[in-house]
Amino acid sequence: MAGRDRNLLNRDGRYFARLVVPRDLRPFMNGKTELRTALGPDYRTALKALPGAVAALQHKIALGERRAAEAGDRPVAIGRYPLSFDQIALRNYNDRLAQDERLRNADPQWASASIDDGNVAQLRRGMAGQLNDRDLAELVKNRIDRFRAIGNTTAEFGTEEWRTLARAICISEYEALSRVAERDEGDFTGKPTHPLIAETKPIDDELPPVPLKGLLADYIKSRKAVGKGREAERRWTPVFANLAQFIGHNDARRLTKQNLLEWRDARLTTLSAKTVADVDLASVRTVLSWAVNNDRLESNVAERVRQDAPKKHLSREKGFTLPEATAILRKARDYVPAKTDNARTTEASQTTAAKRWSPLLCAFTGARIAEITQLRKQDFRKEGETYVMRITPEAGTVKAGGYRDVPLHLQLVEMGFADFVDAAQEGPLFHTNRKDGISAARTVAGRVSQWLQSLEVIPEGVSPNHGWRHRFKTVGRELGISGRTLDAIQGHAVRTAGDHYGDVTIAAKKAALDKFPHYDLSS
Repeated sequence: MAGRDRNLLNRDGRYFARLVVPRDLRPFMNGKTELRTALGPDYRTALKALPGAVAALQHKIALGERRAAEAGDRPVAIGRYPLSFDQIALRNYNDRLAQDERLRNADPQWASASIDDGNVAQLRRGMAGQLNDRDLAELVKNRIDRFRAIGNTTAEFGTEEWRTLARAICISEYEALSRVAERDEGDFTGKPTHPLIAETKPIDDELPPVPLKGLLADYIKSRKAVGKGREAERRWTPVFANLAQFIGHNDARRLTKQNLLEWRDARLTTLSAKTVADVDLASVRTVLSWAVNNDRLESNVAERVRQDAPKKHLSREKGFTLPEATAILRKARDYVPAKTDNARTTEASQTTAAKRWSPLLCAFTGARIAEITQLRKQDFRKEGETYVMRITPEAGTVKAGGYRDVPLHLQLVEMGFADFVDAAQEGPLFHTNRKDGISAARTVAGRVSQWLQSLEVIPEGVSPNHGWRHRFKTVGRELGISGRTLDAIQGHAVRTAGDHYGDVTIAAKKAALDKFPHYDLSS
């Protein structure tokens, strides 16, 4: 039923997006009590189109709020509708000319009134930057206060921002007075000559909003079309939700650089500089750049919003040493869950299996931990005498996007992993969630990491799971295995155009893995 979906209205089998117009805004919206947009007769199609339609209606409500604020009938938050200095100057210029036109119609004496030459001289000095802040305020403070009141600027007296805006208003006032003087002589054809006014594009208040969250959804959709984007969707969705909540709206057209700077600073109070730089700002910058390239936005206001992050100083190698790796694998081999009589606290058999086998699988494949914990029984097969593991997006997520086959090292087979797979039930080996394997695999991966950390076998500066990827690459290089083969086993992207030619076969991978020595787990 449509009633369950806010803002969706069903009238005689046809659907509409609907917003009620607040009572105090109705005089500024032609007396309308509600706004509607037709969405057609199909419920699913209407539901899909609803968010965009509601955003467009909300934009119309916002325009009504702006008109009410300009009329002085509704308070507005400072900076709610930000404009650049040149846009404010142009709006002031147009306001002054509209005021002049009204006065010429209302009072025949207006055209005969003389222009104050002293005021004109002061405006020239203000334009040139020759006035101090106090004298500038006498000239244009009332105009700046008006634009603050209607939400177009946050500039405060005494700041460089305020002074820049004040000079722009001086230019605007001077140009407007020039047109008034021309009109007094019967010439209504004059145009502004100062570049600040002449070259600024008119403000188009009727441009439809571009929902931030909608841009993210469309960007993710474009990435998924080429087999990517799952990780971005997981990590970036809460980022965009937080940004929209912080700025108080969801319209990318109204997003400003100042918004982003303030949001960045707020995020830094709870997140590391690296996270803010590499996740928060990078995600917004990427999506807005995509929007510009696809003609969804005119500019990317996030382009120059950056955050420096301290460089991590390494005190040792990133991968495990042989003694460290051996100690971890012995703990994994010997792992037995704690006994308990409480069914609620009894560890799931799949979690126990993950703690037992995932470190060994990481050690001999160099795979990412989530690629291991998402494995299913059907991801294993035997070709001749070789057991083969397939890491595939069908099981969850693969960073490189495609599948890859990795032969099992002989030590894994000797330790009974192939027998474990054969005895397992169909479906995931290390978790039970068949509907959301990605989240479940990550949860189990986190539990394995926490368990290893609790054993105090993970050295400081090394990732409990990623350390295996570094070690695998290091050992492979020591054994003289080609970088192309190691990349194919680990799922790293190819580095040159030439690497795209030819395949790294299962036989080639097995020959490489056979060179990896067994770990001595005897003690």
